[in-house]
Order: sequence, then C-alpha cells, then structure tokens
Amino acid sequence: MKGWLERTFRLAENGTTVRRELLGGATTFMTMSYIIFVQPAVLGTTGMDKGAVMVATCLASALATLLTGLLARYPIAQAPAMGHNIFFAVVVCGTMGYSWQVALGANFLSGLLFVVLALAGVWGKMVAAVPDALKYGIAVGIGLLIALIGLEYGGIVVDSPGVLVALGDLGSRPVLLVLFGLALTAVLLAVRFPGAILAGILVTAAAGLPLGIVKFRGVVAPVPSLAPTFLKLDIAGAVETGLVAVIFVFFLLDVFDAIGTLIGVGGSGGFLKDGKLPRADKAMLADAVGTVGGVLLGTSTVSSYIESVTGIAQGARTGLANVMTSALFLCALFFSPLAEMISGEVTHGGMTLRPVIAPALILVGSMMMRCVKFINWDDLTEAIPAFLSIVIMPLTLSITEGISFGFISYVLLKLVSGKGRQVHGLIYLFAALFIVRYIIK
Repeated sequence: MKGWLERTFRLAENGTTVRRELLGGATTFMTMSYIIFVQPAVLGTTGMDKGAVMVATCLASALATLLTGLLARYPIAQAPAMGHNIFFAVVVCGTMGYSWQVALGANFLSGLLFVVLALAGVWGKMVAAVPDALKYGIAVGIGLLIALIGLEYGGIVVDSPGVLVALGDLGSRPVLLVLFGLALTAVLLAVRFPGAILAGILVTAAAGLPLGIVKFRGVVAPVPSLAPTFLKLDIAGAVETGLVAVIFVFFLLDVFDAIGTLIGVGGSGGFLKDGKLPRADKAMLADAVGTVGGVLLGTSTVSSYIESVTGIAQGARTGLANVMTSALFLCALFFSPLAEMISGEVTHGGMTLRPVIAPALILVGSMMMRCVKFINWDDLTEAIPAFLSIVIMPLTLSITEGISFGFISYVLLKLVSGKGRQVHGLIYLFAALFIVRYIIK
C-alpha cells in the first residue's frame, strides 16, 4: 500500500506524508461540509426533495473530489458551488419560472459542453494564457472573499444600511466563540502546532456545546432516498424552451469559477510552475464530469472549492488529501448529524452564523494575501486589472465577476497602451465573451 501511495501521489517528491495528507483532507471537509446542508435548503425552494438533494450533493462531491485527486493529483476538493445554486433556484426557477427539471436539463447541457472542451485540451491552454498579474490578483481576491465570508459567518462584520458593512456585536455569545476560535487557531498556527486549523475547528466546536451555540445532533441517521431527483432532468424541455442564454450563463459560471479557483488555490499552494498549472486539463475534466454527474444525481453545478486552501494550509500537497475528503463525503451520508454539528448554523440578530468554521476561513484568507507581492505594481496595465480582480471578488461575492473585470480591463489597457501583442488570443476571446455576458444579462 505504501509503495502504491508513493507511486500514485509522489508524496516524498512533494515533501509530504500520508498523515499530513489525511489531516489536510479532513480539514478541507470540515470547512466545506456546510454545503451538505445548505444545498438542500437552497434547491428545496424549487420543490426538489431536500433529502434526495443532500444525497446527490454528497455523492457528486465525493465523485468529483476523487477524480481531481486521482487524475490531477491536487488537494482541491469539489462540491456544488455556492452562487450557482442561487442562480439555479432563484433566477432560473424563481424569476424565470422554469421547473427544476428543466433547469437541471440546461445545467446538464452546459456541463456536457464543458466536458467536450476539457477533453479537447482547451483549459490547460487557458490557464497558461492567463497573465501573471491576473493569476496572482485572482488568488488574492479569492483570499479576501474567503476572509469576508468568514467574517460574515462569524458575525464580526454585518450589513449596515447606507454603509453596506459595519462591525457586529462583539459581546454576543456566538461572536465571542468565533473570537475565541480565531485567537486559538492563530496562536496554534504561529507556534506551528501540527493540525492547527483542524484542532482549532474541533476545540471551537467543543467550546460551543456547553454554551448552547453548537448542538449535538446524534451520530448516525438513515440515508434518504435519491429517487425523487435521480435522472429527473428534462433535457428536451431545456432545448424546446430555448434556454440558450441560461445554458451559456451556467457554462460561464462553471468555467471561470473553476479556472479562478484552480489558479487561486494553486497559487496559494505553490502549485504554479512558471505561471502555469500542471495537469490543468485533468483538473478541469474532473470538474466538468462532476457537474454532469451531479446533475444526473439531482444537484446543481459542481465546481472546485476555495475552502480547499484550508487543507493546503494544513499541509496537504497531493491528491491523497482528496481521497480523504471524498471518503468523508460518503461517510456524511451515514453520519450527517456530526457534519451538521461542525457546520451548524445559529441565528443571532436576524443573521445566520456558522461560528465553528468562521475562524478557519478568516485565517486562510490572510494566508492567501502573500500572492500580492508577485504583482508588478509599477506597470499600471498589470496593476489596475489585478486590483480590479482583487477588489471586485469580495465586494460582489463572486469569483466570476472579479475575473470578468480583470480580463476586460487587462485587454483594454494593453490595447490603448500599444501592448496588445502581449495579450494571448484566448484572453481576447474570453474578454469579449464577458462583455457579451453583461450585454445579455
């Protein structure tokens, strides 16, 4: 077994160990396990069976995460993407009035297109074509987005009329628990305690139990039936109703969330080689297959998760971490009450908080800021697009929007400054597609 692990994941070459990989994979799962419960809540608004959606979420996440680990050998986990599920439920099914079956059909067609292009080897070229300024700008932007989500999950930052955000109630019990977890995890990281992030999550959860903030919900629960959503997509309905624009948006969201996350997480983990991400095509293929598989099971777009940086920060460097994360998604089918406890929600002041995972997200966001030093701030044709990518992501809560602003501004500034030949043709193409997206949005 040890020899197979070494040959498959090249542990020694990557300076890691089996223990470190398994610990990193468990950490990633802890920070993204909330999707197991958020996804059914969001898609349930369309009339989909919540239990079936939970099962589909676990199975699709396990499949795509395992494929990424085995094919691309990166510790980058996959699960139904936040934001994509909102577009699916709120826009396509809610505002536009289509059934969830038709929405799944449109989602399937976009995923199928993604698979075809991934098999054609387009995405490795795309990642290589992205200039360094945008690569590192995307990484920093994702870091700020993660930190902002963590601050919001922790109630440290709250929405405020007129000024958008303000400081939360630092004296409330949920926020005090977050501050405790933040301080504890930061200290453990500073003294290089093994498993610092995972230890911080577990101790924070334990501290929340006597306070009534974290609720023990048992250990084992029956696995719900997948039948209500399995193979219930309506492809013919999506074609007949002419959902070309919806398919296009599903496709763009998936592609650029995947590219942005791979570049961002890859940059923070040191996986980029001369500005390129090795095996990018395989990672994108796993992402695309995950989306198709997820839709067939009964959930929305599956994509790479930025929370994977928590496992990388814990020391994960290979796809073996993904094997662990994938296994835990399967375990969640049977032990969902424990995963629900870790990612559990608490309501305070009209807000929904996730105090146990908030500290980890905040600190991981801080770690990703180091990529800012690689941006050439003296060249404004590089600096401004990088800045726009960095600032738009957290302010719009969207990786795709940050990439869009970065690509469009990069092309514009290079053209007007006479440096248009420095821009790869694919960047021109996708900048044009982003402009079209805004026109038809």
